[in-house]
Amino acid sequence: MMADKEPTFEESLARLEEIVEKLDGGKLPLDERLALYEEGTRLYRECNRQLTEVQGRLEALISNGGQLSTEPLEL
Repeated sequence: MMADKEPTFEESLARLEEIVEKLDGGKLPLDERLALYEEGTRLYRECNRQLTEVQGRLEALISNGGQLSTEPLEL
């Protein structure tokens, strides 16, 4: 049996955008809105975790005269 593949950042973000559009439409039953909100919250946390991880990796790669320095990450 093959394990489920974790979605990429881009896939998670695209799904999160779909959820926001559906919730903004306002024509869903309450239980479906709640389920979408919960899924969106999970996706948001996962995207945030991935961005934090990437930021840490980028900060580790940026050096100035042998000293580690951080610079703002613009996406």
